[in-house]
Amino acid sequence: QVQLAESGGGLVQVGGSLRLSCAASGRIFDINTMGWYRQAPGKQRELVASITSDGATNYADFVKGRFTISGDNAKNTAYLQMNAAKPEDTAVYYCNVRYRPGIARVAPFTTEPLELWGQGTLVTVSS
Repeated sequence: QVQLAESGGGLVQVGGSLRLSCAASGRIFDINTMGWYRQAPGKQRELVASITSDGATNYADFVKGRFTISGDNAKNTAYLQMNAAKPEDTAVYYCNVRYRPGIARVAPFTTEPLELWGQGTLVTVSS
């Protein structure tokens, strides 16, 4: 079974910084993509940033230049560095991973990747 452990959420002042972490563990053969999404009250969940195992990144326009996503393949971990926080960044942030379960460096259990969501971590930006 694969699990995601999110950490780093909390309260930050406008203009401040926060770093979120998401670690995947369990029977993972490989990870295709890890990403962060967010959902504010009354709004739909939206992509914030994602990173592939090759290091290719994708950002939502509203965080470009402020947030940075990075990954550590050896640790199956992704990080989201949030700088220049704005009140509109207040939301529950969810980690998402697309992976193939299996025995690492041996064989996958599936051909197609599966998707897993974290439980979410609340980020509140106060003015």
